[in-house]
Amino acid sequence: MDKTNNTAVEEFILLAFSDLYQLQIPLFFVTLLVFIMCVFGNFAIIFLVVAEPSLHTPMYLFISELSVLEIMYVSCIVPNLLANLIADQKSISFSGCFIQLFANSALGTAECYLFAVMAFDRDLAINKPLHYSVIMTQKVCVQLAVLPWIVGIITVLISTVFTAKLEFCGPNEINNFFCDFPPVQSLACSRPFITEVVIISGAIFAAVLPFMATVGLYTHVIIVICKIKSAESKKKAFSTLSSHLTVAGLYYMTVIFVNAVPKGTQYNKFIALIYTVIIPLLNPFIYAFRNKDIKKTLIKSRRLKLCQGSFQY
Repeated sequence: MDKTNNTAVEEFILLAFSDLYQLQIPLFFVTLLVFIMCVFGNFAIIFLVVAEPSLHTPMYLFISELSVLEIMYVSCIVPNLLANLIADQKSISFSGCFIQLFANSALGTAECYLFAVMAFDRDLAINKPLHYSVIMTQKVCVQLAVLPWIVGIITVLISTVFTAKLEFCGPNEINNFFCDFPPVQSLACSRPFITEVVIISGAIFAAVLPFMATVGLYTHVIIVICKIKSAESKKKAFSTLSSHLTVAGLYYMTVIFVNAVPKGTQYNKFIALIYTVIIPLLNPFIYAFRNKDIKKTLIKSRRLKLCQGSFQY
């Protein structure tokens, strides 16, 4: 993003965890380990979905798409955090900050809308199982998979442009480990009314609307499942839904919590660390241990390797 003529700030300082000097090195190694495990785990989910023909369904397409989003999301934030933890220079250029802000916010928004798409897919599959394959065609599936990316990019691009046009003339220290809308906007010397309206509208469109859609759809799904008379069918439906509810629930709970904590406190950074690093790590394990189809595929792959090893021996 280009700086405006009234902007004197050329770079921002990411304070990150600089006040925890003795813990920065241990935190570096822990974060690095979590980052590697997160990327590996999500790549494993993608590989399983691509390699196993039985998983070539809309639900698993959306699950693998979520893994792609998680890999890209942590890759936008964690490498810079790792450099921040071990380097004396903690600055990020004006343009670099807004590029990071746009990337992580667009991916986060896309993830919110993907949760809504996954909720719609489960609602359709459970509420209208006989019409599911007719409605959820390959074309519709691809369109639903692309929709979160389009909405995320357009929504966040508008907010990013308006934020970059604000006047930054004084403080440039961000009490976090990555550039995000609230801390960056708080450093602006002025916030015109039209910019304020665009920023608030963007936040509502990026997070509130998909959250309400996701909650509404999953509530409808649960109501439909509760009406199923067969105990076995009800158990099977809840089993399929449990991993989706767990992943979406963890994500939204941490996001809501980080916004509920007073700004500027030390807890903000640790909570942000949870939803930017820990939650993306947990997702592949949740799907691996709570999803029967993925567990079967993992067991099948393990047995195949053992058989191949025995044959070679």
